[in-house]
Amino acid sequence: MSDSDAPTAGALGDFLRGRRARLSPEDAGIVSYGIRRVPGLRREELAQLAGISPTYYTRLEQGQSTNASETVIDAIARALDLDDAERTHLHDLARPARSRRRRPARPDAARPSTMRLINAMADVPAVVLGRRTEVLAWNRLAHALLAGHHDFTAPGRPADRPNLTRMLFLDPHTRELYARWDEEAARDVASLRLFAGRYRDDRELADLVGELTLKSNTFATLWAKHPVYKCQSGRKYFRHPEVGEFELEFEVLHLPDDSGHRILTYTAIPGTPSELTLRLLAAHTADPGIHRGSAAALGSAIITRAATT
Repeated sequence: MSDSDAPTAGALGDFLRGRRARLSPEDAGIVSYGIRRVPGLRREELAQLAGISPTYYTRLEQGQSTNASETVIDAIARALDLDDAERTHLHDLARPARSRRRRPARPDAARPSTMRLINAMADVPAVVLGRRTEVLAWNRLAHALLAGHHDFTAPGRPADRPNLTRMLFLDPHTRELYARWDEEAARDVASLRLFAGRYRDDRELADLVGELTLKSNTFATLWAKHPVYKCQSGRKYFRHPEVGEFELEFEVLHLPDDSGHRILTYTAIPGTPSELTLRLLAAHTADPGIHRGSAAALGSAIITRAATT
């Protein structure tokens, strides 16, 4: 096993053991015999369900085999009852790692056309993220929503780029921004796991995981559980310092290439107080002279008026 395969073998084994542990013999339709010292299926039981030899499965879980066929991986995925995101992640982990490039990689950057697109979305907070959740670009409203305490031009400087995951776990301002921080943290780690499996030769991504594991006990605990989640859409709950509490729906739009770039957008449900609050934030962004107290009062008046009409 090469050095480039070693981290992957460990991740593959961790993932298989974790998913095997959550599947009970009863769930798998297996009659259980004897005393079980650990939860979940035994290796030989899973191998039987997948139709492969126990010896081969053990070698795969221990990282001693890195060339399993797609047929074998699909059989294991079915035996473990994996969802689509978990199945994709398993295939990523089981695939032999690509050789790392020897020449230094150029700093990542958002395409000019992508930047023009998000800047044209003046009423919609929009962010261009790289594969490591680093901010490659954002429009004015997204900057005001997520990180008004950061320099707006920072994404254009690779050394200064904000990173949404790092901010979430290490920046007190960002932690206060999310009314349901635990929910946001779990979703973020599960999404990052997918990218770590897909781009496992990315040294900067591995460095980010290592940094957060050392600096945040919460991140380390979540990461060790090996959660996997394809974050496409959902709802986020904000406690914004300028306009108060509101909720927005988000969509993640993946660009059709291998860059790992994606556009994260936020919208409010029409006719709700959150829509009015987002408009208020947009007004505050256009006119920074609106102070927090007057903004909150204006928001309260707008919401009250909307409720009575």
